[in-house]
Amino acid sequence: MSREQLAVQQARRSFQTGRTKPLEFRIQQLRKLQSFIQERHGEIKDALRKDLGKSDRASELYDILVVESEVKLSMTKLAEWAAPRPVDKNLFTITDEVYVKPEPLGVVLIIGPWNYPWSLTLLPLVGAIAAGNAVILKPSEISSNSSKVMKELLPLYLDKDLYQVVEGGVPETQELLKQRFDHIFYTGSTTVGKLVMEAASRHLTPVTLELGGKSPCYIDKNCDISTACRRITWAKFINCGQTCIAPDFLLCEPSIQNRVVEEIKKSIKKFYPDSPNSSEDYGRIINQRQFKRLMGLMEGCTVAFGGDADEAQGYIGPTVLKNVTAESKVMQEEIFGPLLPIISVDGVEEAIQFINEREKPLVLYVFSYDDKLIKKVIAETSSGAVVANDCVVHFLDSALPFGGVGHSGMGRYRGRHTFDQLSNLRSCMIKQLRMEGFNSMRYPPHTDSKLSWARRALLTHFNIRRLQNLVILAILTGLAAFLVQRFLYSS
Repeated sequence: MSREQLAVQQARRSFQTGRTKPLEFRIQQLRKLQSFIQERHGEIKDALRKDLGKSDRASELYDILVVESEVKLSMTKLAEWAAPRPVDKNLFTITDEVYVKPEPLGVVLIIGPWNYPWSLTLLPLVGAIAAGNAVILKPSEISSNSSKVMKELLPLYLDKDLYQVVEGGVPETQELLKQRFDHIFYTGSTTVGKLVMEAASRHLTPVTLELGGKSPCYIDKNCDISTACRRITWAKFINCGQTCIAPDFLLCEPSIQNRVVEEIKKSIKKFYPDSPNSSEDYGRIINQRQFKRLMGLMEGCTVAFGGDADEAQGYIGPTVLKNVTAESKVMQEEIFGPLLPIISVDGVEEAIQFINEREKPLVLYVFSYDDKLIKKVIAETSSGAVVANDCVVHFLDSALPFGGVGHSGMGRYRGRHTFDQLSNLRSCMIKQLRMEGFNSMRYPPHTDSKLSWARRALLTHFNIRRLQNLVILAILTGLAAFLVQRFLYSS
């Protein structure tokens, strides 16, 4: 029996004991995860520095704080999320107890990515724990230092039987995917996402696929170009461009293209005063394979700015490309690096057409003063998310469901959305063994009279919360009238 099979069996046996069902246990485990992050942030930052050249401050900002926030939110809101959820009724169910009850799914496999090996691996873990599941955590072997720290230190805090870290490369992942899980949560490339979905289908296992794609960014000439380019520059070159929601390419009219290049150049010089190469705030490409792939993508394009590289350091400087067409090599795949192509379009209509001719992106960005133009882009395109006048920041709001559509993924997470994604939202109806006179309309022999009553019952809906509010309002109104009347009589 393989190591991976043993880990899954142990997790399932532990789950079946029912230990994860009490909310107190889940909160205890979340609190231990919080302690792990707070007490081991030094080891986490050191691993990120070795894997991706991240500075301590960048690690804190982009990998650690977001997880701490998610843990805190989940502990605070867990009782609310896990509570039965009343639903609207019709005449057939008006006297019944009808609600949705979230319950744990079972054993969840989380396969993490290498670009943000902590935040994008631990965020779904937070939701899985909150929802009462057991978890097999598979960190990316590409970010090997982070994987090692996770394997060594996380079991010192979380329940070792319920939450297990399995290290390894492609063979180990393939072995894991042979096992039966109750949900698989994968973050990574579309190519591997298809393989995960194929493996999951053998067991009819539901999947959440957080993939990527080419996220477009349209800059309207009617906007604050300086501010727009500053925000785009920040978002594009975080983590050396290795961010799934980074703007992949720019669309703008030829009349503003030179201005856009100059403003990006200014922002880069302001962000990295000496040079990106010597700045601790500018990361490195994860490995040589990715370095060579990125260098190859620049073929056939004109470098408007940047283009400097050092393979020994894994360094590629912030690079803006012009004279790019839809057929250019850099437009055939997700860039996932510090290259920013600019494509000329003759206005928003052509930009929308260009976007719609391609796979649906993970996120679409648009910069404009014109609210009607922004609403037009939203109405006439489809994407996992839309952000107007900024980039990337939607990920920071856990109230917004994060995820893709089509080739950019399926399923949503963050905050309550992760909890719901990794729960069975169980429909519950509790009836009474009485009122058979009313129920007789559904029993044979069927008559026109019974059908008429059934029609009324099924087509009449009640918003229970609204009715409850009306009852409370009526009671308060009556109480107020009584008090006013009593006051008038007493005076």
